[in-house]
Amino acid sequence: MAKFLLVHGSCHGSWCWRDLIPELKALGHKVRAIDLPGNGHDGTELAEASLLACGAAVRAASDKKTVVVGHSWGGYPISAAAEVDPDGMRALVYLCAYVPRNGLSMVDMRKRAPRQPIVEAVRRDASGVSYRIDPEMAPGLFYNDCPEEAVAYAVPRLGPQAILPQATPLELSSHFDRVEKFYIRCTADQTIPPEYQAVMVKDWPEDHVFEMPTSHSPFFADPKGLAALLDQIAGRL
Repeated sequence: MAKFLLVHGSCHGSWCWRDLIPELKALGHKVRAIDLPGNGHDGTELAEASLLACGAAVRAASDKKTVVVGHSWGGYPISAAAEVDPDGMRALVYLCAYVPRNGLSMVDMRKRAPRQPIVEAVRRDASGVSYRIDPEMAPGLFYNDCPEEAVAYAVPRLGPQAILPQATPLELSSHFDRVEKFYIRCTADQTIPPEYQAVMVKDWPEDHVFEMPTSHSPFFADPKGLAALLDQIAGRL
């Protein structure tokens, strides 16, 4: 039995883990999902959201036995948490997520990708504080292989995403290096190019990198398969 903490990506919230949580529990694991500051029902105003606050939310929800799973942009908050308190979690799992490079923001990392599939769908708020994803384009970006019911559930729940946390560089040190890390690459991803996911982990041990033949949302496309893979990762710890 393992303890999992699930951390969502841009414009999502804890709601996106709806189908994965029962699958993990059925395998005997304890599971918790959180809303990052500024997302879901966290209550933080968008203008007050920061990368520091996102990392603190992850730390507050985990302990030394917790396997922390970060989806997409969620790779940054879980990394920020590990940098501050590397002993405060058991391992990190990047689920088709951005793996930070020292001194770069998530926006910097996105711009390094060979393609920018998400850019045309981004709708910035007039204030410049946040953005949303065009709901007409969201199914093709996030849920291109997901059941129709799941798409109908997800798209209306997509919310605004604070820009500042994603534009803030993350400084990393040997603290971050100490935490064991795994990556799950999604080969049909239409948001973060699969080839870029491979580049981000090209120097990682082969047995720490896994693949799923799904879109950017394997928690809807194949929750049972994702749970089995996370169970396999936990079994190695």
